[in-house]
Amino acid sequence: MTDISQYLDVDALNELKQVMGEEFPLLIKTFENDSVVRIELIKEAIASADPDAVRRAAHSFKGSASNMGATTLTELCRAVEEIGAKGETAGCDQLLEQIIESYAQVQEGLTKL
Repeated sequence: MTDISQYLDVDALNELKQVMGEEFPLLIKTFENDSVVRIELIKEAIASADPDAVRRAAHSFKGSASNMGATTLTELCRAVEEIGAKGETAGCDQLLEQIIESYAQVQEGLTKL
């Protein structure tokens, strides 16, 4: 079993949970649905070797991951965004694998809140 604090800012999420109240499960579901789409957009941008699309997709996912306190996922998205901003896509494949793995850990962690 993984320590979720490696992937999630538990304190920030608990605070968000208090603020959101009954809407918190909907927030999690929305994040999960959006994340699947965002990962697919990053994957497609990398496959198309389109640095600007990579940058935009990673930037968007970075923001939502940050809002959910997904610290590792946020940093991985930032790294992909920076590669795209340099007009490159090399190295994004490996980072995408890490993003997918980190997202799985985040998703698991969110079920434990």
